[in-house]
Amino acid sequence: MMRGRSDGGQKKRLIASVCILALFLCFLYMYYGSSNQGASALEYGRSLRKLGTSYLGGDDDNDNKQDGSVTSEEDSLVVAKSFPVCDDRHSEIIPCLDRNFIYQMRLKLDLSLMEHYERHCPPPERKFNCLIPPPSGYKVPIKWPKSRDEVWQANIPHNHLAKEKSDQNWMVVKGDKINFPGGGTHFHYGADKYIASIANMLNFSNDVLNDEGRLRTVLDVGCGVASFGAYLLSSDIIAMSLAPNDVHQNQIQFALERGIPAYLGVLGTKRLPYPSRSFELAHCSRCRIDWLQRDGILLLELDRVLRPGGYFAYSSPEAYAQDEEDLRIWKEMSALVERMCWIIAAKRNQTVVWQKPLSNDCYLEREPGTQPPLCRSDADPDAVYGVSMEACITPYSKHDHKTKGSGLAPWPARMTSPPPRLADFGYSTHTFEKDTELWKQQVDSYWNLMSSKVKANTVRNIMDMKAHMGSFAAALKDKDVWVMNVVSPDGPNTLKLIYDRGLIGTNHNWCEAFSTYPRTYDLLHAWTVFSDIKSKGCSAEDLLIEMDRILRPTGFVIIRDKESVVESIKKYMKALHWEVVASEKVTAGSELDQESEDGESNVVFIVQKKLWLTSESLRDTE
Repeated sequence: MMRGRSDGGQKKRLIASVCILALFLCFLYMYYGSSNQGASALEYGRSLRKLGTSYLGGDDDNDNKQDGSVTSEEDSLVVAKSFPVCDDRHSEIIPCLDRNFIYQMRLKLDLSLMEHYERHCPPPERKFNCLIPPPSGYKVPIKWPKSRDEVWQANIPHNHLAKEKSDQNWMVVKGDKINFPGGGTHFHYGADKYIASIANMLNFSNDVLNDEGRLRTVLDVGCGVASFGAYLLSSDIIAMSLAPNDVHQNQIQFALERGIPAYLGVLGTKRLPYPSRSFELAHCSRCRIDWLQRDGILLLELDRVLRPGGYFAYSSPEAYAQDEEDLRIWKEMSALVERMCWIIAAKRNQTVVWQKPLSNDCYLEREPGTQPPLCRSDADPDAVYGVSMEACITPYSKHDHKTKGSGLAPWPARMTSPPPRLADFGYSTHTFEKDTELWKQQVDSYWNLMSSKVKANTVRNIMDMKAHMGSFAAALKDKDVWVMNVVSPDGPNTLKLIYDRGLIGTNHNWCEAFSTYPRTYDLLHAWTVFSDIKSKGCSAEDLLIEMDRILRPTGFVIIRDKESVVESIKKYMKALHWEVVASEKVTAGSELDQESEDGESNVVFIVQKKLWLTSESLRDTE
């Protein structure tokens, strides 16, 4: 009977029902789709709370307030903004060293040349715009110097190295901590004994490797968990411990968690981010690098960064083994370094130490056509950011050739002595000395402003995001800290002055993410960095998220910039969960704080990052 009825009204009702259902589904999609984007942030916001005096998130009385709400007269000057929290699987993300990004973008890289371990930064549309959560159970890091020997396992929840290297004493899991006995692949019984043996091989006084202050900066290639660099510190030697994010994942993360200078990098196709003539010693202990590949290009890169008379300490089976393959490698490597004018300074058991010449004399005496050739006379040996390596020998400057060395004072006088390479920039001795004194005054002022928060061991790993000549770091010489000095590739490449002062650092463009793990620095110093990136058309918001990524919970940021720039940054404080420590106008007129054309003053703005956890982390903690 129903089949015999007219279906006109039924069709209308059916169409209406479909339309209503479609509208309902669209509503559900819009509601849940948009809310899912901020789901982790909403979940995070609901779960934050204070537990006693240990901060785990925002104040409870602010939980129900909307963005833009005003809680005080000071807050009325800024507009609040929120950031979502990244998924927990991104708790160790390094945006420019993200292998997932490489796979997703199907980048055509030569794995044999280690290109997949080099920097590949995401385009703006693929940048992370969320806060990186700490891992479950995260604790405020153990303080230096105790941290040299132990860290919280929860902060770096990876113990595969402890199992893989159990016979080499790299690290040992003990309860809720990871201990570092000081061993390595080649020095199972301790880095301290190994370091003393190298000093003894070179006939240095009292078996101390710093050679009475003449040996200060070291590059440790394939550093493991950086125990070699850790035990050099007691000899007033600072090492740049270098390793890629490879199969030994997290080795650099362990090094930085311990409070040891370290950097994620690889000897691949690009130059290392250090100027020529930066290190007195390069070190490789079982670093698994093929030094003979591509006409010795990797060894020639080490040659570029070594100072006149610098050493390369090489501990590897090729130095002592008698099997056919090792003998072949040793023979070819010996022939290569001989053509590079290196000589054997010492050889004992499993270790050989080569020494670089003091002048160009040997290079000029080689037979015509000898390989590797000298680099072109117009090539800049200090240009490094994104610059490809070359299989050529970097000759010395006229100054170094004439003086038969770098002409640097021994450490610690080196830090305050005007470097010979000042002349490369047209800087006078007076300019250098004035810069040193000005930053000493500023650092004293910073520490006075932070006096209620900063004690003797509060900070250890420090980054100067715009280091210029390194005077900020030099002013910290009496504190038990180390500083990663960052110099922009866009301006004067003063990084070589920093190394000539016995300090360390790297080139970096702050429009991109830095090559380090999350939560690795205790203090970031940003002197006009935000003004600089604004002039490049880059995002201040992206930079703030990146600074939050690399800053440890309870760490500090010192921003020194124009008042209008600081005011624009203030609106992000709540979203970042940063707490204002101090804010002070700076008297204009000094070389550090030039008054702008409109008479705008500069401001010193100091904040502290709060320790917050996601709801999942809180559940695990409880």
